[in-house]
Amino acid sequence: MTRSLAGQIEREAIAVKADAATSEEVIRLLAGRLEKLGHVRTSFAEAVLAREARMPTGLPMGRGSNVAVPHTDPEHVLKPGIAIATLAHPVDFANMEDPDEAVPVGLVFMLALNDKDRQIEMLQQIMLTIQDEALSQKLLDAGTPDELLALLDGTQQGEQ
Repeated sequence: MTRSLAGQIEREAIAVKADAATSEEVIRLLAGRLEKLGHVRTSFAEAVLAREARMPTGLPMGRGSNVAVPHTDPEHVLKPGIAIATLAHPVDFANMEDPDEAVPVGLVFMLALNDKDRQIEMLQQIMLTIQDEALSQKLLDAGTPDELLALLDGTQQGEQ
């Protein structure tokens, strides 16, 4: 893996303690940030929502707060980017393994990628991050985008 996760996320693409009531609100919030930063086309949010309806991305982690990784096809992406939200209160996403089951999600990584190889690399980096329960909790507890970026940048590696 070539770059740290933090090195691929703009501060303005981070929503800390976002107050959203639904997965759609979270997706629209993050898509809006990526669009404002010039990463995605105006079609991106609708495409992510449509894909989420067909192939949900709620990932059960076996703990109080789970993760979702919404994304869509490359034609809606102008340049690669990642947006992240930590949620003030978990919202339900459909479970990727069982779409009829709701998964309460507190951490959302939205991918805007236009290269399949890069997508695999990003998913690997995200999986390594979220499998670390202590780090995931620190991300959820982060009070600012800068604090969240510092955690993702690996500056806390010695503490884990």
